[in-house]
Amino acid sequence: MTEQTKNKASFKEQMDSAELKAPELYINREMSLLAFNRRVLEQAKDENTPLLERLRFLCISSSNLDEFFEIRVAGLMQKVVMESVAAGPDNMSPHEVINQISEQAHDLVAEQYRVLNEILLPALEQEDIRFVKRQEWNAKQKAWVKDFYEHELLPILSPIGLDPAHPFPRILNKSLNFIVSLKGKDAFGRTSGMAIVQAPRALPRLIRLPQDTGSGSNDFVFLSSIIHAHVDDLFPGMKVQGCYQFRVTRNSDLFVDEEEVDDLLRAVEGELPSRRYGDEVRLEVADNCPAEVCDFLLSQFDLTEKEMYAVNGPVNLARLMNLPDKVDRSDLTFPAFTPSLPSRLAFSQDIFQAIAKGDLLLHHPFESFLPVIDFLKSAASDPHVLAIKQTLYRTGPDSAVVDALVQAARAGKEVTVVVELRARFDEEANIALANKLQEAGAHVVYGVVGYKTHAKMILVVRREEGKLRHYVHLGTGNYHARTARLYTDYGMLSSNTELGEDVHKLFLQLTSLGRSSKLTKLLQSPFTLHTGMIERIERETAVARAGKPARIIAKMNAVVEKNIIRALYAASQAGVQIDLVIRGICCLRPGVKGVSENIRVRSIIGRFLEHTRVFYFQNGGKEEIFASSADWMDRNLHSRVETCFPVEDKKLRERMVRELGYYLDDNLQAWELQSDGNYLRTTPGKAEPSSAQQRLLHQLCQND
Repeated sequence: MTEQTKNKASFKEQMDSAELKAPELYINREMSLLAFNRRVLEQAKDENTPLLERLRFLCISSSNLDEFFEIRVAGLMQKVVMESVAAGPDNMSPHEVINQISEQAHDLVAEQYRVLNEILLPALEQEDIRFVKRQEWNAKQKAWVKDFYEHELLPILSPIGLDPAHPFPRILNKSLNFIVSLKGKDAFGRTSGMAIVQAPRALPRLIRLPQDTGSGSNDFVFLSSIIHAHVDDLFPGMKVQGCYQFRVTRNSDLFVDEEEVDDLLRAVEGELPSRRYGDEVRLEVADNCPAEVCDFLLSQFDLTEKEMYAVNGPVNLARLMNLPDKVDRSDLTFPAFTPSLPSRLAFSQDIFQAIAKGDLLLHHPFESFLPVIDFLKSAASDPHVLAIKQTLYRTGPDSAVVDALVQAARAGKEVTVVVELRARFDEEANIALANKLQEAGAHVVYGVVGYKTHAKMILVVRREEGKLRHYVHLGTGNYHARTARLYTDYGMLSSNTELGEDVHKLFLQLTSLGRSSKLTKLLQSPFTLHTGMIERIERETAVARAGKPARIIAKMNAVVEKNIIRALYAASQAGVQIDLVIRGICCLRPGVKGVSENIRVRSIIGRFLEHTRVFYFQNGGKEEIFASSADWMDRNLHSRVETCFPVEDKKLRERMVRELGYYLDDNLQAWELQSDGNYLRTTPGKAEPSSAQQRLLHQLCQND
């Protein structure tokens, strides 16, 4: 047995040891996700953040929590119903996890409304941005509201009295509703005592009051306040004894039987309507709702008291997300900036010539997303381009990327697009763009049944001097122009022959049938990415055991996969210095004596959503650095099609390592994970204040 084989066997044995499988070494995934939402909420309290952006952070924490219930809690509740006792590495059963979620989520929701009522609303009022309460309306405001109610609201309201002929209605997922308690008899002698009023989805939840009513330029009323004020008018001759907001959250995960499905497009289309009426998982009610009315609602939704959240304010905080767009106060938002262009692109008339000179790296949003769109537009109009192939996961409405692909298809080029129909909450939009592409003459496929296509890649085939040449774009984020201004992501443009051939093989794998081909440069899920990461962690471990410096830096959204975590623990025990920059979920527990003392974990929460996935290995001085579409999660490594690409240009590699260093030096927006599972926010202390995002803005952007 060779020394290398012995080391491999030793590493595997260490990974499989009972010591590294101990449940106390693993943080529960759901608890870690709730902790991330708490860090987001903390941004709403940060006085160094512009006021309207603080409101956005509050809304983001609320919408994140919605999705958490729609997907994660819903899945756990299904497991409890099925009496599943399967536990993760932390050894918590689904029932135990749900109980902990209930306790922590109730605390989180209470804090969200405290931040709204005690911090943000008073601060907004000081800036003359007001939400005028009913009891504060003057005579002109009351008259205007009444006119709005009669002409804009009343014609589309359909109050439903509850009786044997009018059973409790099906309540749309996350819609705003009111339960009204009544006394007296209606025109037909009915005395049900209860009615439901559903707020129209067609109307905004925030309505600006005109200045001629004595209001300021930024005075608003909630649609719910208008309904409350005039609910009596909906039930003439009866007495309204109470009117209370409520909202129900439902299971929103789509189910497609992948063994039985014949047509994935039709299957997903058929499942979309059910998302609106999935099983109930959470009830939110106004905190002044009487106990007997709450009990009535709980019984209708088959929920228990621990699934009910009584809130002191609007039942959907995320609706406040639109306020900054309604208020012209640039002094209360983040300063505008202009993303830069790499100099080679800025001074080149031909993007293909620019790429042919060497790989180009783009760091969004600090560097512009326009080169990606220009790459596609140039390919669409270039007579030497024969084919374009691209994966699409999320693109957004009115996508310039899709328009370029349509243009190329209409120009007679071979356009192949792998559209992932099951991109959560974007399924409907993706079906629409798939139809648009097909109508233009593009070949549209939907990836591999059972494996979401999450890879971000473009291949352009161009004839040059009688030969075909491949140009590629590979990225860590979606081809979505709007999120490219909000998310941090890396993208690389390259004409490297081996890289182009790998991307070509991947597209063949996605669109045809056959065994996976061996790739030269790329690592790919579900085949080589997981083993490739384990092997590189093992290699660093061998270097450390030989008494040499060994280092791993990894930046991504989440670390969950148990074998990766065990490999990192084994590496730490050998002396490998490991820095993890993990925005969201981290199930690894750092700083445990004898196990993870050499692992440090930090989370950066700032203006931009950290989305880059970068993996650095010191490799005995022969540094390797990769960027990827995949996090270290089970789904990314085992049940998705993902790409992980090397950055081999020395200057680009040095740049990425330098930028990783900014995140490790950040002492303004960083949170450090402690061995007890809590996060502590860093402070500069005596050190120079440093923010990674601010440094990148300063170095790469221009302030508008």
